[in-house]
Amino acid sequence: MNDQPRYPWISFTTDYGTADGFVAACRGVLARHAPGASVIDISHHIPPQAITAASAVLTQTVPYLPTAVHLVVVDPGVGTARRGIALETTSGSLLVGPDNGVLLAPADRLGGITTAVELAEPDWWLPDVSATFHGRDVFAPVAAAAALGADIRTAGPALSPEQLVPAPTPHSSSHGRNVRAQVITIDHFGNLQLALPATRAPWHHGDPLLITTPTGRFTARYGRTFGDVAEGDCLVLADSAGHLAVAVNTASAAAHLDVDRDQLLDITPADQDT
Repeated sequence: MNDQPRYPWISFTTDYGTADGFVAACRGVLARHAPGASVIDISHHIPPQAITAASAVLTQTVPYLPTAVHLVVVDPGVGTARRGIALETTSGSLLVGPDNGVLLAPADRLGGITTAVELAEPDWWLPDVSATFHGRDVFAPVAAAAALGADIRTAGPALSPEQLVPAPTPHSSSHGRNVRAQVITIDHFGNLQLALPATRAPWHHGDPLLITTPTGRFTARYGRTFGDVAEGDCLVLADSAGHLAVAVNTASAAAHLDVDRDQLLDITPADQDT
């Protein structure tokens, strides 16, 4: 290895938040071990332990990033028997993180997995490994070494795709003009991203809709952009990642509908007898 990185970029995604020093500690390890690599922070505000949300955010972001090492630490199983893994993809990018399914959809978006290894070689880690902070002590040094050009095949035994822990599968279904879908992410604006591709929307522009949540029923319209409804009104639309989403013009749909991540929404035509 040398100080000129093979990968000039490392992306970094966590559920650590920014109120504590966790992100800074990991970035410090990256800076010390791969000083020539630049870090792109995707998000550190993934909801705690939210594997599905982290996977969705990363999957929707990686196509717009340069070839990189993608470091992902959303790790509810830290310190247990769960494996750490590194994945090489056909795009040339690598992913490093826990074997809990969070890396699989991003890897598919990057063309699929060509090599998968378990991070079992302690020489790749920091000398002292905390049972509760593998982001700093295992995953960050592995990402830094990979950025400098270390061969991930020497980081531990090879794994077949069938050995990797599958990602949680969010619920979605459609029957005729009726849709049921799980909320997979809630963005900074309160928009609700659903686990259903917008290509499966069974309505036409301007159709009046009824959204049924665990707490109530709300009227909406199927639109193209926020301004298709009046301020404070609800709409269903295709978001920038190609998912169906629920939004409120100039307000938070999460607050308006009193909805949390992972809850199921039913969306039906308003003129249908439900």
